[in-house]
Amino acid sequence: MKRIVVIVIVASTLISATAEAREFEPTAAPDTTISGRGFGHGRGMSQYGAQGAAIAGKSVKQILDFYYPGTSVGKATGNIRVRITADTNDGVRVVPANNLRVRSLKTGSVWTLPKASTRNQWSIDPYGDHATRISSFNATTRKWTLWKTFLGMAQFDGASVTGLILPSGEVRRFRGTLRAVDVSGPHLDTVNVVDLEHYLRGVVPREALSSWRPAALQAQAVAARTYSVYHRSRSASRAYDLCDTIACQVYGGYNSEKASTTTAIAATAGQIRLYQGKPIIAEFSSSNGGATATGAVPYQVMKLDSWDAYPGNGNPNVTWTVTRTAAEVEATFDVGSIRSLRVLTRTGVGPGGGRALTVEAVGSKGRRVLTADQVRGRLHLKSGWFAFVPSPLDIPTDPLR
Repeated sequence: MKRIVVIVIVASTLISATAEAREFEPTAAPDTTISGRGFGHGRGMSQYGAQGAAIAGKSVKQILDFYYPGTSVGKATGNIRVRITADTNDGVRVVPANNLRVRSLKTGSVWTLPKASTRNQWSIDPYGDHATRISSFNATTRKWTLWKTFLGMAQFDGASVTGLILPSGEVRRFRGTLRAVDVSGPHLDTVNVVDLEHYLRGVVPREALSSWRPAALQAQAVAARTYSVYHRSRSASRAYDLCDTIACQVYGGYNSEKASTTTAIAATAGQIRLYQGKPIIAEFSSSNGGATATGAVPYQVMKLDSWDAYPGNGNPNVTWTVTRTAAEVEATFDVGSIRSLRVLTRTGVGPGGGRALTVEAVGSKGRRVLTADQVRGRLHLKSGWFAFVPSPLDIPTDPLR
């Protein structure tokens, strides 16, 4: 039996569009080409958009006012507790340093650790039931020696920068303290407790390009600071406030610090964004594709954004095209051999009708409708703003209002 595949073009002026179908008869199941816009969820600030606005001469306040409308300026200080996910050692291992100390979190007692030339590692490890032991590693004998045991957990502090030894042997350096946190099983999590401003020094260069304009880097600093404080206010019952990956904010510690981003952080010291007197969830993504996305809070609104593709901002994600195999598409929808695909509904804001909302697949086993977020996740797309080619997604020409 000959197989028919229908590719649907979504009319650019409709939210829920009719289709114009082209039919062809391939000898084998064809791949599906998908075009899209943006990278990320699109809520809040576009990072490339902030750079575009900075190139256009906009101030940090103008950038933040655009991406977080209806918010006001506030101040925040204090520490942030960051879980270091790459440290999967059983304990917390560090490099000896001047003034390195170990502190009992149960009693508050502090001991300064000796820095003998033969000791090239110190470690806080699990010991019995919810206790810890401090050991040193002798580089000459290649043996660990018990130094002291504690009831409860402990942390390394005192040194201006402490080198954490990861399972790979890499040494990653951190300001503040490195705390051992009790978790289920024979393992301790590593949490970096660090001043908020010092924390940002390890975040902003990982979330933005250090070569960007000062106003863009300042906007990133305020957004990252606000995001941190928002989550800190909701994590009192946990042992940490944030992780160090894209699931929270990417954080590289002291190793990641750059002069340009440190200057931007200092220029906005303590500044956060508030809504009705409380820190906002200052979300941001790489690129919104030309329109911000609506969210669950009043300051996450849907509107056109001409800064995201502003000339000279270097945004590689304004538009993109990928190809997925027939097997990948069939596994996504689970309706057998795909006969037609189409976007059923869109947001209605932006080129091509805006972000996709729902997608229909018809196959040999029936019909299924998925949300665009489900399709994005299963097909590993950059964003939920996509179409099945051919369906042009042009760069927006609407002026920013």
